[in-house]
Amino acid sequence: MEKLIITAALVGAEVTRQQTPYLPLSPREIANEAKKVRDAGASIVHLHMRDDLGNPSQNQSLFAEAISFIQSETDLIIQVSTGGAVGMTAEERVQPVTLSPEMASLSTGSVNFGEDVFSNPLPMVREFAQACLNFQVKPEVEIFESGMIQNALSLMRQGLLQEPVHFNFVLGVPGGMPATAKNLLFLLDLIPSSSTWTVSGMGRHQLSMNTLGILLGGHIRTGLEDNIYYRKGVLAEGNFPFVNRLVKLAEILERPVASPLEARKILGLSPITKDM
Repeated sequence: MEKLIITAALVGAEVTRQQTPYLPLSPREIANEAKKVRDAGASIVHLHMRDDLGNPSQNQSLFAEAISFIQSETDLIIQVSTGGAVGMTAEERVQPVTLSPEMASLSTGSVNFGEDVFSNPLPMVREFAQACLNFQVKPEVEIFESGMIQNALSLMRQGLLQEPVHFNFVLGVPGGMPATAKNLLFLLDLIPSSSTWTVSGMGRHQLSMNTLGILLGGHIRTGLEDNIYYRKGVLAEGNFPFVNRLVKLAEILERPVASPLEARKILGLSPITKDM
């Protein structure tokens, strides 16, 4: 198996400080959290931003500030979100791609998201994919249900996604595909053999989906965006405990963890070396 890439989704757009006091909000706090997960063993950080009131924001300057801190202090791969938050416009959501980070999320279809709808009409998806090409950003294709894979394959045929494509299976969102081993195996059968993939489990499904990702030879995402509890009823004290637990689990299962440099090689990104 390839070495294991661990992505830490540090903050997201939905979680609040009222739900957990450990949520980083400012660019400086998010960068500090990024340093901690790098020390724990993560190779990628998935970034959302918050404004001064703690509300989700796709403001380019907020992303630029956090990215500057993280790049100066770590060798992490930075992956920005184009998902933003439910209700944001396409113009808002695509802003961080113009900063030319190494990676960006790209959702290839719409899905019910709890009581809301995460809307990704195909013209907007194509626009975001083209922006990634224009700014030399590698997309991580976010898959909430199987039809999104078909849309991704269509983007590949149109030249808007380049092989090898990297997928992230986001399972357990209310309204999306349930987080089960059967569903993960079904999705894996639908993607091109050249692909790399990550699996994310929402809420209580996070650890079980991460364990499957390790065992099946894929990669894994963890963090406060997806789950605020380290175990039932016990809040995780930040993102570090999640990553640290998965590194230990990977060691037990004899799956070595990739450094950011090794993760870049696996994902086909240009190598960047930095003394840590």
